[in-house]
Amino acid sequence: MKYVRIALQLLLGYALTSAGISHLTTARAEFQAQVPTWLPLDADFVVIASGVVEIALGLALITLWRYRAWVGLATAAFFIAIFPGNISQWLNGIDAFGLDTDQARFIRLFFQPVLVLWAIYATGANRLLGKRSK
Repeated sequence: MKYVRIALQLLLGYALTSAGISHLTTARAEFQAQVPTWLPLDADFVVIASGVVEIALGLALITLWRYRAWVGLATAAFFIAIFPGNISQWLNGIDAFGLDTDQARFIRLFFQPVLVLWAIYATGANRLLGKRSK
């Protein structure tokens, strides 16, 4: 079980790092389409900033083993923070990343909680949360 968590943590770290790099390079316009229109910030700034955060979280998941639970909580919080972008994409019918139907955009919403749980489980943050509630 320990090795499964390690593998999941490394996979998430690499995925976040790759996604962050794509924020800054090849998929910048696609990510801009997910920035909610009600957010009072420049969409390009949001994409760049979130890309930098994704890279930092990804690298932290790969390297900061001593703080893995805290990094897991930060990653879960990040996934929660960007969820309004997915909701906005669905509500406004914005095509991006191959999500070109209302049904596809709606189904995508159910993957965000999976990412939150993945970050918590893979890093053992669930045990940290248990300790803090006692």
